[in-house]
Amino acid sequence: MSRTLLLVTLALLLAQISLAQEAPKLNEGKGEGWIELGEKDFKNVNCAEDTWSWKEGVAHCTGKPVGVIRTLKEYKNFELVAEWRHLKSAGNSGIFVWGIPASLEGLKPGALPQGIEVQVLDHGYAEQYEKSTKKKPDWFTTNGDVFPVGRAKMTPFPPVSPNGQRSFPTKNLSKGTPEWNHYHISAIDGVIKLSVNGEQVSGGKDITPASGYLCLESEGSPVEFKNIRIKELP
Repeated sequence: MSRTLLLVTLALLLAQISLAQEAPKLNEGKGEGWIELGEKDFKNVNCAEDTWSWKEGVAHCTGKPVGVIRTLKEYKNFELVAEWRHLKSAGNSGIFVWGIPASLEGLKPGALPQGIEVQVLDHGYAEQYEKSTKKKPDWFTTNGDVFPVGRAKMTPFPPVSPNGQRSFPTKNLSKGTPEWNHYHISAIDGVIKLSVNGEQVSGGKDITPASGYLCLESEGSPVEFKNIRIKELP
């Protein structure tokens, strides 16, 4: 083998090793203790009968009206993985963690519960905001904000939004419609950590209350969720 060919071969091998090291490791939610959540595990709270439908393990949401479905049981400490994608640009949705039970009772259509929201937002939402306001958004991002709603309290991990409420992502890793995104949420002892497509980017601590329902949000635009799996922890 010539010296030039040897150097080229070594360079290619080093590049492959580097890419392998940099590739994010997704938590697929498989193995001991993990269970899949499907249609039988959720209850409609304040959506229309046809807002949510399930087919082959995929939850389809029309986005109308604004509202949520919630799990049948409450959770305290757990890990959750889910994949999501918006079907239209500027789509808005979310996953509520530790949704406060009292806030879900008698919830009217168009209203959302209280708890910690893990934002599920398409990049087109920021583009639309900038086009209408003529300025870049500074109070939200489209890459995995985590923030409290209503009576829920949280100390956000930095970087923090200007109002001090939201944990902004440290990296912009979300993919735009119609690509699938992977979320891994760790919710343990009042601390939430969000990983987007394999890397931890945001979260918060000192969260109260630190137990409640999981909710999937309908907020005006079609969205899909799949491979929703949970592992309860001590």
